This record gives sequence, structure tokens and C-alpha cells, in this order.
Amino acid sequence: MTALVTTHAEEAVKIDPTNPKYLLFRGKPLTLISASEHYGSVINRPFDFEKYLDDAASHGMTMTRTFLLYREMQSVRNPSSPCKPESPDFITPFVRKGPAKALDGEPAYDLDEWNPEYFDRLHRFLDAASKRGIVVELTIFSNSYSPDTWALNPLRAANNLQHVGAVDWQEYITLKDKELLRRQISYARKIIQETSQYDNVYYEICNEPGGGTPGHATPADVDAWQEEIARVLREEMHRLHRPHLLSGQQAFTYAAKNAFPMDATFAGKVFDIVNDHPLPNTLFAGRTFEMGNFMSKELMLDGVGSFCRAAYSSPKPTVLDEDNTASLYRDTTGWTIHRKRAWTALLSGCHYDYIDFSITVGSEGGTAASRAEIRSWMQHLSEFMTSFDFVHSKPATDWILAHPEHLLASGLSSSAHDYVAYLADSRELSDAGAGKPIGGSISLALPEGSYNVSLYSPTTGEYSPAIEVKGGTKVVVTLPQFRQDIVVRATLRSN
Repeated sequence: MTALVTTHAEEAVKIDPTNPKYLLFRGKPLTLISASEHYGSVINRPFDFEKYLDDAASHGMTMTRTFLLYREMQSVRNPSSPCKPESPDFITPFVRKGPAKALDGEPAYDLDEWNPEYFDRLHRFLDAASKRGIVVELTIFSNSYSPDTWALNPLRAANNLQHVGAVDWQEYITLKDKELLRRQISYARKIIQETSQYDNVYYEICNEPGGGTPGHATPADVDAWQEEIARVLREEMHRLHRPHLLSGQQAFTYAAKNAFPMDATFAGKVFDIVNDHPLPNTLFAGRTFEMGNFMSKELMLDGVGSFCRAAYSSPKPTVLDEDNTASLYRDTTGWTIHRKRAWTALLSGCHYDYIDFSITVGSEGGTAASRAEIRSWMQHLSEFMTSFDFVHSKPATDWILAHPEHLLASGLSSSAHDYVAYLADSRELSDAGAGKPIGGSISLALPEGSYNVSLYSPTTGEYSPAIEVKGGTKVVVTLPQFRQDIVVRATLRSN
């Protein structure tokens, strides 16, 4: 099993040497932005990943996230996620053999035999993404969350012929069971061997690692396991002369109120890229950031922007990975929340990945409504970022002296010649005024020089005609009435 596309793995996506908050891919600076399918491109046999990737590329998505082993339980709230295949359609790295049965009623897994169908599909997927210039975050392991989800895992003792993994779900991502760890390491090495020849991949060690349930593994236990898996992954990459990046986050705690500490993620050496799942009680640099409850339809723009600006002080790319505060709600209201969070994240120096639940088996390009709205809106954001020298930029909103009430400003300035501010209605849906028209004026304080100032619509992707303003003094610009959000851009005029 070999790669179908010849790529230069030694030039794999890497940290941009000019600005470590961004990435470098095929010689160009890269921001990660995606309305990603829910991670079943490889593991779900009927999912047409070619159709999905075609649509993703056409809408300017620069990355996608893919689970390599984890299978999620089907649920009433979200039954059609590609990460929830029917049992006969779930493809794993291990062959299924009889006569013994796994807990899902299908043949048990043979951990001693790799599955050719799985690796062939994985290669075809990575090949297709490579051809379209899409970077893939390969998620190697995941939290198991509950006994029901653990019941689906090939590495649970009741599901494999070797009876490996006779532990509770809370101990799956720990060093407790030596034979389970040995099998995890073997699988992790196999993934590196099969995929590290591609230049468009980086690896997430574990999705949402957590510990601290009473009587079970602590967050420190889980982090010790992550450190061991990271050591193995880097050792295998070193053996193959491959320079790929590792992403992830330190373990959160289930104890008392769930808490998501991030200081060690930024400061330690385990992760090259920081993945943060925006949630309440995120702890970093002595502050608590409230970024919205799971599937809550909470906007929480101030929490999102504040965390991103705080994270900018750390020399690692920061990805708001798997934002899902409103992704279940496949309507204009939910999509608008994610548009605003995406713009706030990128205009504060972060990267952004949102789960697009409009993408299902049979609708791999989303729906007509999602293509017209969230997918097109993400395309506008992607195209806007490529028009801006973000790699030489830094977060800055001090040039916006005043703006109408209820707006939150996020912004970047680039080399003192290009200034961008994203102004968004930060009111929650519970506020009767949320989403109503906003008008008024903004006051700008730009350096000496002559600037073209224009407005940009995140929903249409269109600019207003530019007006000329003089820097070096306060300038007042009248805004037309708008709803939800608007972008202000000031560019130094050439002589």
C-alpha cells in the first residue's frame, strides 16, 4: 500500500518561520479554516469523500479533520454524522474475523492483521485531499466518553480475538494496561508508516483527552500517556526522516465542574500546534475564558476573542478546533453564530474549524441552504485572508477609537500599511435587540499617510467603494445600516 501522489514529505506543512502563529504549506503561509464534515471520511464506507473534498476545495476550505479509529454512538440529536457509521460500514485498521462476535454483532477484530481496505481508502482520501491542496488533521486516538462508546472500540477486550483492552473506558488513554498500550503503539507507528509520505498532513494525538472521574485515571495519568504516544510518533517519524507536526491539548478534568486548563499545552513540548475546543471554564494565563456551552446557540464573542488574543502571546499556532456551540442547528441563526466566531478567531490571530452537520452520507457537499450560507460565508473568509498579509500582521484594534454600541471589534494590522477590523454584534439571542440593524459611525486613528477605507460584507464577499482618508488625526467614518457584522479595511495608498 503506497501513496498515489508523489509529494515532498520533507516539506510537509510546518510552522511558518516568519510568524509562528501560522503555518507554511507548499511555500505559502497558511491559515487553517474549515467547515469540516464530522470526521468519518475514512472510517465510514459509504461516505463519498471525493464529493466532499470537491465541495470543500470549491469553498476555500484549507483543512479537514479526520478520525482514524474512533466511532461515535448514533443519537437522536444528531443521528447522521459521518462519524456514526452503521456497524457493517465501519472500517478500521484491523480485519474483522469470525466466528466470535464483537459487541456490535459483527465479526470480532483480529489485532494481528492489518486491514487492506482501510489503508487503501486512507491513501485514496489523502491523495484526493493532496490534489486539492487541502491539509488533513489526522486524529489518531480519542477519548471514549462513556461505556456505550467504549463498546464500539476495536481495542476493547470484548471486541477483539486477542482479548486486549480489559479496562474501563476511563483507562483507555492511560499507561495502565501494558498490552493495550503495546497495541496502541503498534497502531500509531503503522499510521505514521502509511501516511507520513504526504506533505499535507499533521497529526492530532488524541481528541478531547480527559481524566479525573472518581476512582479512575487523573488528568496527569492521561497526559503521561499522551507524552508516551508523542514520543513514539516522533521516534517513528525520525526513523523515516519525516518532519510532521503534532497537535492536541493537555487533558481536561471531569472532577467537579469540568475545567479545561491550557497553560501546559502552550508551554510544553508535546504539541507543535495547540488545539482548543471552545468551551466554558477554559483556563489560561491566570484567566478563565467562557466560550460557550456545547450545542447551546451561545455566541460568546468576547470570550472567543479574548482567548485568541491571550493565546497570541504564545509562539504556537492556536486552532479553535471543532467549534460546536451551535453546529447542531442547521439554520441561518446557528450558521451566523459560527460565521461570527470564525471571523473573530481569525482576526485575532487564531485558526478555526467548525463542524458542518449539513454534510452526511448522500449529502457530502452539504445542502443547498448550507452551501448558500455557511459554506459560502467560510469561503468569503478564506478568500479575504488570502488578500491580507496575515503572516506579517499582529492583533490590533487600537486604531478603532470608537464604534456603535453592541459591537465587538477584532482586528489585525500588517506592516503599518494594511488595517482590518471585524465589527460584530455581540448580543446573545436572548437579547431582544440581537440581530437588529446597526448604524452610526466609527472613529479611526491611523498613522500618517493617505489611506483607502472600504467596507466588506462577510455574507456577500463584496467591498464598498473606497473613500480616501488622512492619517495622523482622528477620522470619523459613517457606517451604513447593517445586520450582524461588517469589516472595515484601511490600506495605505501608494504614491
